[in-house]
Amino acid sequence: MRRVLNLSLLDTPLELDPQVALRPEPFGALAYHYGTRRLVFVKHHDVVAVARQLAAHPSLSATLQACGIAESRWPSFAKAFATLNESEIVRERPSAG
Repeated sequence: MRRVLNLSLLDTPLELDPQVALRPEPFGALAYHYGTRRLVFVKHHDVVAVARQLAAHPSLSATLQACGIAESRWPSFAKAFATLNESEIVRERPSAG
């Protein structure tokens, strides 16, 4: 199941899909999914920074905290990452074992 509910997204372990490449751009980045051939504009540098760090942390909220994102901004990041999840740019990280 690709879609993760917004309410629980902050507690969800996420990662960039292995088939996604991020290309830095002045506005943020272009995310290209080689499997779906979908191109997504990521319009904020801080969203790109968080996306690159997702796999290093146990959840989206832990990644936001590690990246120094103010907690008042977390709902907008949850919404952005829900959209990226629906676009298959990020995915729920498979559990080990």
